[in-house]
Amino acid sequence: MLGPFARIRGAVGDESGLRHLGNPLGEQRALASGAAIAPLGDRAVLAVAGEDRLSWLDSLTSQALTRLAPGESTELLVLDPHGRIEHAASVLDDGETTWLIADRGDADGLLSWLRKMRFRLRVDPQDVSDEYAVLGGTRAGLEAVLPAAPAGVPLVWTDPWPTVAAGGHAYALVEPHPGTQRDWAEAIVPRAEEERAADAAAAGALRLAGLSAADALRIAAWRPRWANEVDDRALPHELDWLRTAVHLEKGCYRGQETVAKVHNLGHPPRRIVALQLDGSDSVLPAHGDQVFAGDNAVGIVTSAALHFEEGPIALAVVRRNTATDARLVVRTSDGDIVAAQETIVPPEAGATANIPRLPRLGRRAG
Repeated sequence: MLGPFARIRGAVGDESGLRHLGNPLGEQRALASGAAIAPLGDRAVLAVAGEDRLSWLDSLTSQALTRLAPGESTELLVLDPHGRIEHAASVLDDGETTWLIADRGDADGLLSWLRKMRFRLRVDPQDVSDEYAVLGGTRAGLEAVLPAAPAGVPLVWTDPWPTVAAGGHAYALVEPHPGTQRDWAEAIVPRAEEERAADAAAAGALRLAGLSAADALRIAAWRPRWANEVDDRALPHELDWLRTAVHLEKGCYRGQETVAKVHNLGHPPRRIVALQLDGSDSVLPAHGDQVFAGDNAVGIVTSAALHFEEGPIALAVVRRNTATDARLVVRTSDGDIVAAQETIVPPEAGATANIPRLPRLGRRAG
């Protein structure tokens, strides 16, 4: 749904929002440099009011939240009893309300679960997406918009990825991590501010980028997302999500036992890898396309994009024991695509410590 951005010349969208404005690669470049912002129509905004909100969310989720300061950014996961990811959200508190930014496809399920878990605590979770929109970009780029600040704290969530948060743990062994090159924040804005941004863009006073550009930058940063990388078996370890979304030393929560057991004693059964795709046929795989090593299906593509510097890239989740030097092929409806893999989560992740760091592969010419 394009909403107020439908009137902008060249806008192309679908049910998730504005996909691009005719120049996805140029939009990536502008978005990464802070010269554009991206309307994130595929996000929803939940607000949790009430005196018990932070301790309540702390007890239910993977993140330590009881001491979250107003304006501080973090993220959380809701896990099932077996440690599998059910929901994910970006988190920001303004001193009176905790604000959650969730993928739109996850928001209803997350809200329903939170409401079931209220018991007699002083908490009131609500979906406020009719009142608020989400705009993304660099922190400098978002200075072009006025975020909501109902309690005096601007509602701008700064992505902690790929910093290892307090209580977190990194499995990716590559230095420097490609996510360090991505400056990303998301502003919660009133719908009236979204309209103003659309008017400014239509008048040529504000440059926009689409969801395709935002997703390409995310994939290049190896940043997992609920809408793409999570399925009904996903463990946070498999996606290197212990880095920013899991506090390994906090109190009990649902799924904690599995998180600790896999991290300390075992290995996650699958692992996320980055793929550099053969771009000679200008074909990108779709979400769910199978990845093969020889004749064996070893995983699936979760996200893919044409990056303005790296060319065709993807993220995939493969079996843990897939050889790190295996020649991989992605099977698509338009033919096979040869892929070179770059290890994100190594096969030894979990019980093994002190693994040597690895250099990054060379970047392609833009």
